[in-house]
Amino acid sequence: MRAVAVLCLALSVLPAAAQEFTTLKGHGGPVMALAVSPAGQVTSASFDNSLGLWTGQDPQWLDGHAAAVTALTWGPGGALLSGGDDFSVRQWQPVQRVLGRHQGKVTSIAVSPDGSTAASGSWDGSIRLWPLTEEGRAGELPYPGAGVNAVVYSADGQYLYAATSKGVLLQYDLTTGGVPLPLVEHGFGINRIELGAGWIAYGAVDGGTRVIDAMTGAQIADFTLDRRPILALDWHAKTAQLAVGDGHGYIMMVDTADWKITRDFRAMRHGPVWALAFSPDGQTIHAGGLDDVVYSWPVALLDELDAPEGSGQRSFLRDPETMSNGERQFMRKCSICHALDSGPSRKAGPSLHGVFGRPAGTLPGYSYSATLDQSAIIWTDETIDALFDSGPDHYIPGSKMPMQVIARPEDRADLIAFLKSATTGDAK
Repeated sequence: MRAVAVLCLALSVLPAAAQEFTTLKGHGGPVMALAVSPAGQVTSASFDNSLGLWTGQDPQWLDGHAAAVTALTWGPGGALLSGGDDFSVRQWQPVQRVLGRHQGKVTSIAVSPDGSTAASGSWDGSIRLWPLTEEGRAGELPYPGAGVNAVVYSADGQYLYAATSKGVLLQYDLTTGGVPLPLVEHGFGINRIELGAGWIAYGAVDGGTRVIDAMTGAQIADFTLDRRPILALDWHAKTAQLAVGDGHGYIMMVDTADWKITRDFRAMRHGPVWALAFSPDGQTIHAGGLDDVVYSWPVALLDELDAPEGSGQRSFLRDPETMSNGERQFMRKCSICHALDSGPSRKAGPSLHGVFGRPAGTLPGYSYSATLDQSAIIWTDETIDALFDSGPDHYIPGSKMPMQVIARPEDRADLIAFLKSATTGDAK
């Protein structure tokens, strides 16, 4: 009620774009990345393997990735690109095609200012260049020394900056080539970078949020707080706002004209802020995390609204005291990928409704891996116990299921008992 009252009082003095807290609902898993088109269309990427293009509250779904979508960007000329845990880099607009593949998770994608080339970084330690036009450049940049977490072009396209899991921030001169220049050796992995007018902001695993000179690496400002890790950054040039999202669910706003913290707000009820994106006018900040929903916060009210308590969304994390041990095991190991009811679901895995007695790989409408398509497994108490005893990667090598082990036999038994109740419609 407090948030609603404050919101109503503020409507008369706020621009129209900043007047409402809204949510975009429809994904079947956590929101991993966000981007906003020049025309203002919110685009979201999720653990459910899909992208959502939002017109108001209505999504258009883009499906094609075979695993979680973790990187997303809009480029000049309406180019929309994504990358994911399936190692692929995809272009969706103005044409749909797979640009290529890395040998590991794709963490970041950037498009050159002239729109001719896309750069992608991966945990496999590679930075690859993909031509988007006939003038585009293809190739791979010199090895950065570790897995790559973020890439960004300079405004003139001469430089590409890359951040690594070893905490090194590198500057590649694309006109001369050769070995990159290390600007920062932070000591902890650098997760995200944003490039402004002559400066670079970076966020790191240890909670460091620092700003350096883009050419010399000299420190300009330090906004490190006792919250870690930093997982999301976005900069809005016209309003000089830098948004910083962290593992504790907070969004910190920095005025890049005066280098001062202007707002610090807990935006998530549970879990981290994984993705941030400003609206074109800078009046709204869109945020994604463990919930399968995009929160759109009016920037002017960030210090006055409450976090999304009672938003109607079931968070991945809940108070353990409210759950049986079997449900706790399900929430920790299974809930991001699997629904329990028989209705349609956008989650990354098939519904578990009616799973007992069902042959593996046979639920209509779900695209299984070849391993499960050809499997002779029937899901029973014994096979589900074996699945979590050894882990899916050992029990069914080659399946899409991530490595999940439940070591204690009693925990596996409790999970199976919960699933038996919950997947037959008898769950309380």
